[in-house]
Amino acid sequence: MSRILLYIGTNIAVLAVLSLTMRLFGFENLLDQQGVDLNMNALLIYAGVIGFSGSFISLVISKWTAKRMTGAKVIDDPVNETERWLVNTVKTQAQQAGIGMPEVAVYNAAEPNAFATGMNKNNALVAVSTGLLQSMTRDEVEAVLAHEISHVANGDMVTLALIQGVVNTFVIVLSRVVGHLIDRTVFKTERGHGPAFWITSIIAEVVLGILASIIVRWFSRQREYRADAGAAQLVGAHKMIAALQRLSGSATTALPDQLSALGISGDKMSFSRLFMTHPPIQDRIAALQNR
Repeated sequence: MSRILLYIGTNIAVLAVLSLTMRLFGFENLLDQQGVDLNMNALLIYAGVIGFSGSFISLVISKWTAKRMTGAKVIDDPVNETERWLVNTVKTQAQQAGIGMPEVAVYNAAEPNAFATGMNKNNALVAVSTGLLQSMTRDEVEAVLAHEISHVANGDMVTLALIQGVVNTFVIVLSRVVGHLIDRTVFKTERGHGPAFWITSIIAEVVLGILASIIVRWFSRQREYRADAGAAQLVGAHKMIAALQRLSGSATTALPDQLSALGISGDKMSFSRLFMTHPPIQDRIAALQNR
């Protein structure tokens, strides 16, 4: 369930570093048009480069980041029956879904959860928590794995990178426009940009970034329904429904905040559905029952 928030958190960090680097090297000075107005052509190019760079760098390092944040250990050589079953199950499902064999990992957490990530469908990572293995039946774990395999097969991370790149671009452009307007109309700067432009741009970028995350999270919720449907095709709707019912009665807060959208369960504690990365579990069960 942590695919999206891990990605968003990494994207924000990379975006901040790239923006600061460009500013320190003076590239943002190119956004001035003769020191009076914003050069919108230069701004759009600048925003596109920074926005998509942040998005795709986050995508490239997504597997590494996930392993570091959860402490997930990849099963290179299964040492027990459970590990052998996990690897064989993922292998079978990957073949059915027409993707390359993902890395299979286990991370230590008492709460049941799982996630999948990676920059392409033939080089992904599927990880499950020890709590999930201990609290679920084999059929339920099989359904959870199928859900994650479906995310990989659907190319959700690449699509997310494209959406996030577009969102980043608009956030950067609009934040500079807001900063420019405030600098000119409120602080009456006539040429160049004063401190108000930089301060206002930073504040606007943070606020707009939070609002823009609504778009990314809406996308995440739609992909959850699709991944549930994909899991139902791989292992049967009854197994996916049983897994969701099991999750609805479990605490699933083991993943860090940045990872919570990459996993299997829903965001029970979100204060607004607009900011939820997953639909409510009961809605997901109803969608499967009505297929």
